[in-house]
Amino acid sequence: MASRSMPFPPTPALTTDCVVFDAEGRVLLIRRKNQPFQGGYALPGGFVDIGETTSDACHRELSEETGLKVGDLRLIGVYSDPHRDPRGHTCSVAYLARVVTAEPLAGDDAAAAEWVKDWRSQKLAFDHAQILADAERLLKTL
Repeated sequence: MASRSMPFPPTPALTTDCVVFDAEGRVLLIRRKNQPFQGGYALPGGFVDIGETTSDACHRELSEETGLKVGDLRLIGVYSDPHRDPRGHTCSVAYLARVVTAEPLAGDDAAAAEWVKDWRSQKLAFDHAQILADAERLLKTL
C-alpha cells in the first residue's frame, strides 16, 4: 500500500548571507536597493531557490549582487530569530569567504557594492552585525 505524503507545513523562508573578507580585513557590503533597510549596508545574500543548496545560493547571490566569484565557503552559522526580517520569518544560513583582492560591481538587489574598512562602526541591516561578529570569531580560528 502506497503511503500518502502529508503536505509541507508553512515554514520560514530560507535565505543565505555571505561574509567576504579581503586581505586588508575589509568586508564586502552592499547598499540595499529595496526595502526593508533601503540604502543601508547589508551582507550580500538572498533567498534560496527551489532545487538549490544553500552554498550554491550563496555563490549565486554573491555573484548577482557584487559580481564576485569565490571558492570555498565556510559555514558561520544559522540565524533563525523570527524577528530578524521585518517582512516575515526567515532563516539564514551564513557563510564566510576570503579573497585576496577583487573589485565588486553592484547588480541585482544591490544599489552599490563596496569594500568597507570601518564595518564595525556601521549600522547594518537585519542581524548582519551579529553574523559579522561570528564570522570574525571564526576567522581567528582558521
